[in-house]
Amino acid sequence: MKYIELSLFKGHRVGEYTTKNRIVMPPMTRSRAAKGEVATDLMARYYSQRASAGLIISEGTQISKQGQGYAWTPGIYTPEQVKGWRKVTDAVHEAGGLIFAQLWHVGRISHTSLQPDNGAPVSSSSLVAEGVKVFIDPEGKGAENGMGEMVQHSTPRALTTPEIREVIRDYAKAAKNAMEAGFDGVELHGANGYLINQFIDSQANNRTDIYGGSLENRLRFLDETVQAVTAAIGKKKVGVRLAPLTTLQGAVDDNPEETYTAAAKILNKRGIAYIHIAEADWDDAPLMPVSFKKALRKVFAGTMIYSGKYTREKAETALAEGWADMIGFGRPFIANPDLPYRLEYNIPFTQGDPSTYFGGGSKGYTDYPSAGKTQE
Repeated sequence: MKYIELSLFKGHRVGEYTTKNRIVMPPMTRSRAAKGEVATDLMARYYSQRASAGLIISEGTQISKQGQGYAWTPGIYTPEQVKGWRKVTDAVHEAGGLIFAQLWHVGRISHTSLQPDNGAPVSSSSLVAEGVKVFIDPEGKGAENGMGEMVQHSTPRALTTPEIREVIRDYAKAAKNAMEAGFDGVELHGANGYLINQFIDSQANNRTDIYGGSLENRLRFLDETVQAVTAAIGKKKVGVRLAPLTTLQGAVDDNPEETYTAAAKILNKRGIAYIHIAEADWDDAPLMPVSFKKALRKVFAGTMIYSGKYTREKAETALAEGWADMIGFGRPFIANPDLPYRLEYNIPFTQGDPSTYFGGGSKGYTDYPSAGKTQE
């Protein structure tokens, strides 16, 4: 039976684009980039298989070598990386899809072995998130052959003011590179404890200059980065991902509703295409109150995307209540390349194999079947 009445299958205007449905494939790190942090033909196949999503947001792609926090993740700061991503975007567009690049700087969530000249990672502050680990390749075997190792992130150092301005320039350059690589837009990763989040959240930022202390100051880095990126590629091609209640990477805010409503007001002023809220999704995670979501809707006029353990029914409720415009389905997209089809026809999902989520080759990556047939 076809559920044609589902709001998930109505088109939606996002910035300059009208999507074919309201289903988003959110960014998910899969650690399969080649040497030089270059996107591969296999990655092009993976994304094109999932082009029936209304919007694909790529896995996090670092804006600089300094921005890398895990082995085998792709970058978008060298000509070779731009060429690699062009293969991906061409494949997605040929399959009828729409794809934004998630621009990523991990900040302190890195290791000296991944940093230029084995230096310390950088952050808003020289604070360590105890117990927060990163994925490294100490033997340099590469994604298809290596096993990798999880280790505590290295102690960071605080960025100087001139360095902050340099990072902002890196974001703007990466956005331009994304356009050159054929992406339809970019999403700034301001969630999950990475660099932008390390400036925003009060317990991750102990600066005493114009980038720390007051809420206005803690939001300054986000605002200046957004301004630089929108100036580079246009505001209608820019989204921002935020995670008000996600604390797994050690970024905690004392007053998340106040902080993130203020952030949404800034982003509304800048006229960006969308805000993407990553809801906490572990088993005993705090629930984000609907009142909080409605507060964000009240101050932000663009598209609101929510991701985090959504079912078809929960997604339909969110759309009906009006605080969400599009819904991201993360892990289900890993093992269900035809996820929109399965949602529309209420077909059970294939379960993914967590042992193949990070690193490796095609197994657990491009070999999951569509409903009723095997991927060609």
